[in-house]
Amino acid sequence: MDESHNSTDEPGAAADDSAVASESNGASVENGTPHDENLNENVAEPSSAKEEKEEVEITAGRPPEPPVAEPPVAEEPEPEELPPPKLDWYILKVQSNREDSIRDALLRRVNIEGLGRYFDQVIVPIEMVSEFKNGKKRVVKRKLYPGYLVVHMELNEDTWFLVRETPGIGDFTGSGGKPSPMLPHEVSRIVSKQEEKPDEQPRLKLHFQKGDRVKINEGTFENFEGEVHNIDEANGRVTVMINIFGRSTPVELEHWQIEAV
Repeated sequence: MDESHNSTDEPGAAADDSAVASESNGASVENGTPHDENLNENVAEPSSAKEEKEEVEITAGRPPEPPVAEPPVAEEPEPEELPPPKLDWYILKVQSNREDSIRDALLRRVNIEGLGRYFDQVIVPIEMVSEFKNGKKRVVKRKLYPGYLVVHMELNEDTWFLVRETPGIGDFTGSGGKPSPMLPHEVSRIVSKQEEKPDEQPRLKLHFQKGDRVKINEGTFENFEGEVHNIDEANGRVTVMINIFGRSTPVELEHWQIEAV
């Protein structure tokens, strides 16, 4: 009897023990789902969220940091203005009969080397003269100084080297091996002849001088010989003293009517 009574009491005792255990843990079951009122309180916040919260709390009491100043932008220096070139007139020795082509070659080299600011004018000195040939008048250019060029330029190391290395150019004229600038009156005489003067008649190219012995080729006194007495370059006339009937008589002729004896 006692053994059977003890066996029926054990399951009830076990149920009571499980109920007590459940109550002690403060857990309840609703609709088969365990529920804990303190579950939300016991769930730990993520570490990153805690750090952000702590950082906000710490920085909330700090004064605002001053803005970081950007480094100043370095301004590019403006290009320095070059001083104006010091120009003078110089005479160059060149190969005869090639003055024009050598002048063109020099100007091309100046442009290629970018030294144009140091060169103003390169001149082949000429003058306009009128000639009569076979009774016809024509105006031609005559070189004043064959074998020379006149250059208005600044002389420095670069320009000196460029000029000297141009084919056909010999050297600058000057004393003591140094280029010498031209004198003002020399410059004026050359430059004035380069300027066009429409109202001015070209100077005649006459091959005679006062006192020369000449022979008349045309006109009334053809084959007469005489001496040049006067020359009118503006009109191209020559006065010749010839002997007529034993007397010296002046005869005015066109310069192309006579020739030197």
